[in-house]
Amino acid sequence: MVFRGSNLHTIFRERVRLHPERIALSTRQESISYAELAARADRLAHRLIGLGVGPDVPVGLCARRGPEAIAGMLGILAAGGGYVPIDPAYPAERVGHLLTDCAPPLVVATRDTADVLTGRHPAIVWLDGDETGDGRPVPEPRGPASDRDLAYVIYTSGSTGKPKGVMVEHRNVVRLFEQTRPWFRFGEHDTWALFHSISFDFSVWEIWGALLFGGRLVLLPETVTRSPELLVSLLRAHRVTVLNQTPSAFQQSITALPVGERDDHPFGPDLRLVIFGGERLDPRTLAAWLDRHGDRRPALINMYGITETTVHCTHRPITAADARTGGRSPIGAGIPDLRVDVLDDDLRPVPDGVPGELYVAGPGLARGYLNRPALTAQRFVAGADGARLYRTGDRAQREHGELIYLGRADGQLKIRGYRIEPGEVEACLCRAGTIARAVVTSRVSRDGEVVLAAYLVPSGTNAGRLTDAELIAAAQRHARAALPRHLRPSYYKVVSEIPMTPQGKVNHDALREDDHAGAGSGRHTAVDR
Repeated sequence: MVFRGSNLHTIFRERVRLHPERIALSTRQESISYAELAARADRLAHRLIGLGVGPDVPVGLCARRGPEAIAGMLGILAAGGGYVPIDPAYPAERVGHLLTDCAPPLVVATRDTADVLTGRHPAIVWLDGDETGDGRPVPEPRGPASDRDLAYVIYTSGSTGKPKGVMVEHRNVVRLFEQTRPWFRFGEHDTWALFHSISFDFSVWEIWGALLFGGRLVLLPETVTRSPELLVSLLRAHRVTVLNQTPSAFQQSITALPVGERDDHPFGPDLRLVIFGGERLDPRTLAAWLDRHGDRRPALINMYGITETTVHCTHRPITAADARTGGRSPIGAGIPDLRVDVLDDDLRPVPDGVPGELYVAGPGLARGYLNRPALTAQRFVAGADGARLYRTGDRAQREHGELIYLGRADGQLKIRGYRIEPGEVEACLCRAGTIARAVVTSRVSRDGEVVLAAYLVPSGTNAGRLTDAELIAAAQRHARAALPRHLRPSYYKVVSEIPMTPQGKVNHDALREDDHAGAGSGRHTAVDR
């Protein structure tokens, strides 16, 4: 499918013209038509244009998951700017870093986020301010627009202890849907659920998958991420057809289903697609679901991708047979306009069955990192044929022409769908003042969930002076003040030293073995679950 328009907001505008009365957004409280959503966005766009927003101007967007966030996003884009999502749940330190690093001239926000922004930015445009309009239509903003304009900047975890902003252009997103529509047949009759924060790039797929095709977007409350029962209820009530989940979130959802109650369509008969992304999928975890419900409706799709390559790179339907093939994580084949290669250290293709690093080339590649030219040059490299490649840091191999995901090559973790640089969390914990060294890694909890774990070595002045419980409490207080929830460890343990391998690297296996054996000094606790 080729859209009439090259930018996200112009394609949305075409949907408004075709079906102004169709419902664009639904919540538990209200439904908003395409025409009404466009009017809200246009009023904001005119205000922003008057304040100097234009192409490639980053504009902060601080709003909770609701209609205001979507109207704010569309208004920023219609003004020519690129939105920079700032999650109101982020700690003050994280918000301050994003605002300093990005330096947006304006922040668009709702008044219920005032406590997050107070004193942190001098120029705030309130989405729910006094300038709500008198109900009459406003002229459609018309300014210069290019598909190479900035659409958004989403920050991801950084190995140096600071998050980095990924700059994505309109053309990167538009071609994602043009290329994948033949697989999924997205259309105006689809209802998508917005499950993820707009600060997580999975939301880009959810929001525009609905609005670019004239479908309906259901704005799920943030509480659904902690209440699988509520999620199941809302999916059925809103007759959702497309659900996007990390494998961990889906496992939580299916455990909330009634035990022993036969239901061929537990999430509702309308659900036709469950699309996985954000972390490694082991098909064996879906065995019970597949045995009971099959693999046809809903179809289960595994998609691999990262923020720098615009959400998704590959596509692989999951079948009942996959659940019987061991611990492999099949990610299939690349999106048609992308080249996904498995290369060695010299950027040469490796034979089938041989592990290597994943590199991606094609029009999905982001512009680069905001204000980080050296890092951009390090990660976006020239291939042997001169093509621009993104070095993912992920390991994979090909088997019979299919890509199998093996995990991170550089120690980066994916927990609950979020990409996490352990160095960022470690640097934060060491700034607590009581910790000399911290090692952060993944760990499987007693209920089988992969969680973030922190192993702490106390500083010399605190060893013996503070109890392990006091050290842990100080570390978790600092983490709560400085890190968003997804970067806070769920498990802490104080140790006298960090075990090392003969090569001088941290022996993560030894740390985990001590946990299971009950060995090692100190005590541990689970937090922020």
